[in-house]
Amino acid sequence: MPLYEGLGSGGEKTAVVIDLGEAFTKCGFAGETGPRCIIPSEIKKPDVAKPVKVVQYNINTEELYSYLKEFIHMLYFRHLLVNPRDRRVVIIESVLCPSHFRDTLTRVLFKHFEVPSVLFAPSHLMSLLTLGINSAMVLDCGYAESLVLPIYEGIPILSCWGSLPLGGKAIHKELEYQLLEQCTVDTGLAKGQSLPSVMGKSLFCPFLFFYGVRTCFVSDLQRGLKIQAAKFNIDGSAERPSPPPDVEYPLDGEKILHVVGPIRDSVVEILFEQDNEETSVATLILDSLVQCPIDTRKQLAENLVVIGGTAMLPGFLHRLMAEIRYLVEKPKYKEALATKTFRIHTPPAKPNCVAWLGGAIFGALQDILGSRSVSKEYYSQTGRIPDWCCLNNPPLEMMFDVGKAPPPLMKRAFSTEK
Repeated sequence: MPLYEGLGSGGEKTAVVIDLGEAFTKCGFAGETGPRCIIPSEIKKPDVAKPVKVVQYNINTEELYSYLKEFIHMLYFRHLLVNPRDRRVVIIESVLCPSHFRDTLTRVLFKHFEVPSVLFAPSHLMSLLTLGINSAMVLDCGYAESLVLPIYEGIPILSCWGSLPLGGKAIHKELEYQLLEQCTVDTGLAKGQSLPSVMGKSLFCPFLFFYGVRTCFVSDLQRGLKIQAAKFNIDGSAERPSPPPDVEYPLDGEKILHVVGPIRDSVVEILFEQDNEETSVATLILDSLVQCPIDTRKQLAENLVVIGGTAMLPGFLHRLMAEIRYLVEKPKYKEALATKTFRIHTPPAKPNCVAWLGGAIFGALQDILGSRSVSKEYYSQTGRIPDWCCLNNPPLEMMFDVGKAPPPLMKRAFSTEK
């Protein structure tokens, strides 16, 4: 637990901040500069060979409830080593998180672990707290998807969001396919064996992620365009630029994986290849900017924030800026966007931990956290948790009788009241 706990905070224990991602979960305490643990979002079942993913949206409620209960129990009693009844909880969530998942997670926290209160905070909004700015175009390049959301004066512009299924998962699939097709493995018995004969038909996902971060990289714009032209090569005239050196990657004490150079820079191009609809990670930002009100575009374009684990690939930010400057000169955007100035902020944390750090900053403001959280008493009386982005719900104070005292921590989520 934090060394400074109880000092200057009226004795109330610091909140637990959880960023439950589809691939990895970041967990720690409010007021700290980084998460205590970053672990895969999965649990091991004795009757299942492969680990079971915790973040799943297409399974029934009871099965999801059991997965989340076991996973959060591991967070509290194996990694954080604290009593969940003593601390508030801040959950960093995506704006596209289904209500089914939020409700199940809330039921696990309140019914099983009996936490005092829960606050669901959008990851894009929390990222701005690390920079001290109110307006930005936030791009979250995660494992399953890339999601962009403009935020102006602290208010998410929900009508202008954009999303594409381009992220770490898409890179892993492309990487696995090329590894199985082109790479060989040296063992103690023989050299140059095919990868499927040694590793099996499917590679384990954590290995792919570790490999991708360690040896893959993003090429610059001109080189990337040549790689894409050679990949499709419709007329047969395009030539691929000279590939990077091959890499010998040790798998364990006996196996060495030979990674051919063209794989290292080609798998990441899937993020920037425009499909039939001419969409890519770079066009997400420009399309969202075009949909924003015209008087907000200049400020949003000059305040770009990129978060998510996929953004940690070497050369990603440089390539993203080059793609934006290249695309903005095309007629589709040149007529709609008057601004040509784009700037990317550098948050005080690695891209995969920026949203968590923002939640840790917000969770350290205990007076504000108490007024904006949903308490266990309120949840036990209503059985529901308000959606932070729903404007049609009546205020929480109006759901109770006038003569009856409302339960504590009853203020509306993300309001300006205390």
